[in-house]
Amino acid sequence: MKIAIIQLEPIKGSIEKNIAIHLDWIKIAIIRNTDMIVFPELSLTGYEKELAKFLATNQNDKRLDCFQELSDIHKITIGVGLPTKINDDLYISMIIFRPDKERITYSKQYLYPTEVSIFTPGCNPLVLEFESDIVAPAICYELSNQGHHEFALQNNANVYLASVLNSVSGVDSDLEKLSAIARNYKMVTFMANFIGESGGYKCAGKSSIWNENGEVIKQLGNKEEGLIIYDTKTKEIVTATK
Repeated sequence: MKIAIIQLEPIKGSIEKNIAIHLDWIKIAIIRNTDMIVFPELSLTGYEKELAKFLATNQNDKRLDCFQELSDIHKITIGVGLPTKINDDLYISMIIFRPDKERITYSKQYLYPTEVSIFTPGCNPLVLEFESDIVAPAICYELSNQGHHEFALQNNANVYLASVLNSVSGVDSDLEKLSAIARNYKMVTFMANFIGESGGYKCAGKSSIWNENGEVIKQLGNKEEGLIIYDTKTKEIVTATK
């Protein structure tokens, strides 16, 4: 299975402009026969907590149909970040588009302390089953919660895929945590992060992949937008940067 992570600089609060950026990267991944592609946390808006309630939508937003179309045509699973809402509850979510299937909204279950006053924790633990792999998606702070790792283990996940906003000051700690997740749970582990600035944070980049021994097998820099594709069967790695 070929899994891609994207590192990009978001455009603050512009879903439409960020969709265009996402489509460019998805098309690059499609050319390389990628099976799954995932973007950073809240990738379609940037990590903009103060704007989230105005930007929040749901998985059936017509603006997102372009992702479903590409998923159906090219048999690729796509995970994008977006604030969602149900009634008065606001969530940090990953919308997951699967070929010829209903969309899934996975919402962040374990919130960072500064998010608690704005967002509601999700209550839909999830793994995604493919022919050769079981993928556990994670959204940022979830990687710091053992309960999230244990759920992945109990559901036989062999891939842990973290969509994050990680700052310059916090990235090294999370890189160590993700290495430990890979090593302790024997899961190939991915982290997709931003560059530039978002939500008042200077983003660290360093999007990475670790093998089951916790060893970094590929990492992007801290300034370039880029893509890493890893084949879980052949161990082949492909990268592209802008």
